[in-house]
Parts: sequence; C-alpha cells; structure tokens
Amino acid sequence: MPMKRRTLAAALAAAPLAARAQSPWRPDKPIRLVVGFAAGGSTDISGRLVAEGIAPILGQPVVVENRVGAGGNVGSELVARSAPDGSVFVVASVGTHATNQFLYRNMGFHVVDDFTPVSLVLGGGAVLCVDPRLPVRNLREFIDYAKARPGQLNMGTSGPGGTQHFAGALFEDLAGVRFTHIPYRGGAPAMADLIAGQVQVVFAPLAEAIGPIRGEQVRPLGGSRLQPMPALPDLAPIASAVPGYEFNSWIGIFGPARLPRPIVQAMSGAIAQAVREPNLRRRMEQQGYLPIGGSAEDMAKAQREDVALMERLVRQTGATAE
Repeated sequence: MPMKRRTLAAALAAAPLAARAQSPWRPDKPIRLVVGFAAGGSTDISGRLVAEGIAPILGQPVVVENRVGAGGNVGSELVARSAPDGSVFVVASVGTHATNQFLYRNMGFHVVDDFTPVSLVLGGGAVLCVDPRLPVRNLREFIDYAKARPGQLNMGTSGPGGTQHFAGALFEDLAGVRFTHIPYRGGAPAMADLIAGQVQVVFAPLAEAIGPIRGEQVRPLGGSRLQPMPALPDLAPIASAVPGYEFNSWIGIFGPARLPRPIVQAMSGAIAQAVREPNLRRRMEQQGYLPIGGSAEDMAKAQREDVALMERLVRQTGATAE
C-alpha cells in the first residue's frame, strides 16, 4: 500500500509538468522580426504585414528590425547566432536563404543548418516586361524577335546574382535567346531605364512592375509563375510559350537552429491565421504577392528546391557578389 501511494503521488506531481509540456507556446515578451534590407523594400514591406497580422494573435508586440548589409547576410547572421527561444526570427527570401551561399564566400553561417524553417508566408514572381516600342505583342513574337537579334536586346536587372538576373538567365537558357545583361544597383533604376528605352527587357517583381504596367509605360508579356498572379489574372505564364519555365520567389520566416517544435507550431499557426484574414490578404495581393501561410514543412521544401536551382543558375551565369 505505501508503494502504491508513492506511485500515485509521483504521477500526480508529474501531471502538471506533462500538461505544461503539451500546452501551446505563448511568447512572454516582444518578438523581433529581423529584415536584412532597408525599410520600404519588398522584404521589409512583407515583414511589416506579417508583424501587424500576428501581434494580436500572439498577444505580444512584433517589431521589425532592419539590419542591412551584404545582401541580407547581416540580418541572417544575427538570427543564426541568437538563442532559439522564440524571441527573434528572420524574414527570409530566395536570395538570403537559397542564393547567397553560392555568391558569398565565408558567410559565417549556413542557410540550412543554422536555421529552423517556420512558415512559407507568401509567393511572388517576376513579370517579363518589354519596351512597348518593340514590335512585339506576345511571348512568341518576342522570342522570334530576340532570336533574330542575339545580344542586341539589353536586359536590365537589380544586379548580378539577384532574382531578376536569374529569372532572365533561365529564360535565355530555355527559350534559346541571348540578351546583353545590364546590371543596376536595384530594381527601380532598371525599371526606370526600361520606361526610358535604355534597356528593352526587365524581369521585374510584380510589386515593382504593376504601376508602370497599369500606366502603359511597359508591356507585360508573361509571368514567371505557373499560377495566375492575383493582380494580373489574365497574364499568361511564360511556360505557355517556353515549356519548363518556372521561376518563383517567396518570403518566409525562419528561426535559429534547434527552435523547439511548440514554438514553430505556434508561430506557423499564427501566420497562417493572419494570412487568412481578408484585409491582410488583400493588401498582400495589392503588393503583387500570392498569400500562402504555409507550414514549416512547406517552407523547408521550397528552400530545398530553390537551393538546387540557384546553385545551377549561379554556375551557369558565373555570378558572384565578391
């Protein structure tokens, strides 16, 4: 009988611990979302939309912190070296968490090993925009026109090794055309020179292209995603004329390595709930994004696929950031 009482007492004492272990994680202090780029850019805007959406769900302020430098590496390294306690996350992109490891030597961290995927927040894509003065009205006409003029069409990009560069390089490879690459320090000046007629082709993020498209300053010929873009639902995918072409971008949330599963689940769930909210969803779509709110597993899968693609494209183009 004494043995039974001791066993029961031990079970009762352990019960609160088990309940606490299984209860959902809730943050007990403000959360930082680190953005490796300047305020006002697409990654920053996405991070602020996420912060606004999840703060009331988690019951804590969510603060966006811009740590700029080295193509987003400064912000990523800060999070990679942080404690996995749910207080700090990084707003990641294809560039920071798939491409950079092939462009930079000695980053000081690994984009897979030193992070925990949390959520695939939203998808994006590029729009193949051309100078409306070109005598082309659709993808097929443009491909024929470019094939007849190898190297004569200038392709403006946000810089070597960026998503615009790689979206164009993949198009060249699959469509059998060749452009002259004109790198700029950002996508905005590339778009400005497309409007001015200094370059003839830009694979622009929809968020940067939608204004000039609506103003009829540039001509959109196709989207890089297979799915329709919410802001341009009638735009044909480039794959309709170039079989096998697909180039997606994304914004995701990662935490430090060894982030406990309850924290991952709570954050992923909060993001999914926020993205389902009609007003936030509409604002994301207005920025040219496809709201997803995907799981940690969705984020890990997208990263794996793009790491393989970006490695191939970096080798193909010879791009480097150093």
